[in-house]
This record gives sequence, C-alpha cells and structure tokens, in this order.
Amino acid sequence: MKNKDEIITELGAKVSAEILKQPDGGIAADEALISSGLIDSFSLVDLALIVEQLFEVRIEDYELNAETFDTLDQLAGMIIERGA
Repeated sequence: MKNKDEIITELGAKVSAEILKQPDGGIAADEALISSGLIDSFSLVDLALIVEQLFEVRIEDYELNAETFDTLDQLAGMIIERGA
C-alpha cells in the first residue's frame, strides 16, 4: 500500500498531465482543485476515472464535489481509507 505522499505525488502528476494538460506543472497537496475552478465540473468525471484506474477504488457520482474532495490531500485520504 502506498503512503499518502506517494499517492499525492502520483495523482498530482496525472492530473497535471491529463486534465490540466500541463505535464510539467505541479499541484500542491493543499491546493483547492474544485472550489478554485482549477478543475471544472466536466473534469470531475475524468478525475474520478483517474483515481479509479490508478488506485482501484470506487468513487460514486454523488461524491464528485468540493465537499468530498477539493485537494489532493483530501483525495489521498479517501483513497487510503478505501484500502488502495
């Protein structure tokens, strides 16, 4: 099982490359993704698919919002809770 920092690093790189189309960009663990508008509602589904593919956890449609996960840190916590 990966630790939180490893998950954040891997997820940040994937989000930068595939969603933001900035492969050299970086995302801080506590940077707001959704509430800041960095990731829009259309990209939420892409984000969920990335998480599901990389870490083999399920994200339900109702969880796709800023309250559930707005930062890589929150998302990594959810991934760890679900046993990735």
